[in-house]
Amino acid sequence: MEAIKQLILATAPEAVLEEKAHLTVTVAPDDLRALATALKNDPASRFDFLIQLTGVDEGENFSVIYFMTSTDDMTRQLVVKTYTTDRENPVLPTVSDIWGTALLNEREVFGFLGIRFIGHPDMRHLFLTERWKGYPLRKDYDASREANPVDVTSYPMSDHSETWVKGKDGIQHEKIQLFEEDDYVLNIGPQHPATHGVLHFRTALDGEIIKKIDVNCGYIHRGIEKLSEGLTYPQILHFTDRLDYLSAHINRHALCICVEKAAGIEVTDRTEVIRTIMDELTRITSHLLSWATMCMDMGALTAFIYGMRDREKIMDIFEETTGGRLIQNYNVIGGVMADLHPDFQRKVKAFIPYMREKLKEYHQLYTGNVIAVNRMIGVGVLSKETAISYAVSGPVGRASGLSCDLRKIMPYSAYGKVEFKEIVRHEGDCMARYLNRLDEIEESLHILEQLIDAIPEGEYCVKTKPIIRLPEGEYFQRVEAARGEFGVYIQSRGDKTPWRLKFRSPSMALVSVMDTICRGAKVADLVTIGGSMDYVIPDIDR
Repeated sequence: MEAIKQLILATAPEAVLEEKAHLTVTVAPDDLRALATALKNDPASRFDFLIQLTGVDEGENFSVIYFMTSTDDMTRQLVVKTYTTDRENPVLPTVSDIWGTALLNEREVFGFLGIRFIGHPDMRHLFLTERWKGYPLRKDYDASREANPVDVTSYPMSDHSETWVKGKDGIQHEKIQLFEEDDYVLNIGPQHPATHGVLHFRTALDGEIIKKIDVNCGYIHRGIEKLSEGLTYPQILHFTDRLDYLSAHINRHALCICVEKAAGIEVTDRTEVIRTIMDELTRITSHLLSWATMCMDMGALTAFIYGMRDREKIMDIFEETTGGRLIQNYNVIGGVMADLHPDFQRKVKAFIPYMREKLKEYHQLYTGNVIAVNRMIGVGVLSKETAISYAVSGPVGRASGLSCDLRKIMPYSAYGKVEFKEIVRHEGDCMARYLNRLDEIEESLHILEQLIDAIPEGEYCVKTKPIIRLPEGEYFQRVEAARGEFGVYIQSRGDKTPWRLKFRSPSMALVSVMDTICRGAKVADLVTIGGSMDYVIPDIDR
């Protein structure tokens, strides 16, 4: 990291470097873009993957925190911070032209904190309506009904994006036309089965060819991160189950690890193995539902029935141990809620060969079907460079040649004790994404095979203090969820509640790239492409 420090100080001499859990660099706003460009493009550093962009109300000022890594070595991580002291009219430079993932992330920060990013091409609210009064993640936000009355009036959506640019007379506001005058704009969603949730695509068409997609989120925004600021850490746990509900157990696992590391809580080996087994069962159920719904989107109803049939077997296993099927509420700080059901190991061992046979059946049923082949091969191609720019991870990123499996790169829980292959393809199309999930089911079965007879004895949960207070500081945990990298960022001031909590959504990255990969495709292809991306909308809206 010494060469990286020298690069930072050569680019931004006034930067403040701190050795924390990760090297943390604080720079003035005027130095941000030069430093971001240098870090991304320098061959020695290549911090080309912007994991997360988080806005924080620090009290006296606002800060924006950029958590980044390098696709050359994803164990190498860096935190860059910048700030603005103007609470009335906070502005910062955009990095959306440096990392594509900032396009939606900066819009999120603007909507919740009111920070305008100069040079961003589309500075509209992402989750809240344009008529929302105030900025909810500010500490002085007035959430009373009187200050922000519920507005149920229907207003037409704007056909303009908002941007602020630096001009001769200071910062100037401009409006940019979203669509051309002769565009035929088709509304897909927010209530549409092919969007896999309450998501709205305004799709500009030339005949049946897609010219542009305007993504509109927030239809089921619940203010989870704001609510977390008033809850204790055990109380926050249940929110993670309602993000990507198909990765509920894995999301909850991430928050538990983050809190346990910060609080110095050491869980038992038994807990680590149980959590890993449950993670992989969760991954299989998620990929099964993804396969089933994608096939159904393309007209194969039988495949949907088969996928749901086999997923039910894992749901039954979950229910016996956790009491839940879709939402397990099983991971807790310090371990798991209850020990394994006496029949758990026998049923998991019986499921492994059963599922292997069904995978063969899936391929016979649909993979080689001429309609499936024509609708998936060469459709919705996502290049590796674009996947990196938009921070796309998981099976979708790996289908574009990006090695990004955190279970391999930064093993946590029992992943360092097992052998499995990282499934990487290079075609980047719908077929590669489709095959990746089926192959990952096979690897999950292989992991289960290695662990199911190697569950250590011991306590399934250690005792913790009645009230958990995290030491003052910043904590970040990354895990490999079913749709890619899920992250938890906690900023603590030493209280029993977090000062700021941020969830890094893998689905948000998947949706952010839809406009790019759908342009030039036919509108019928949008259904296939969306199914292959496998985003979950509550994970985006939060």
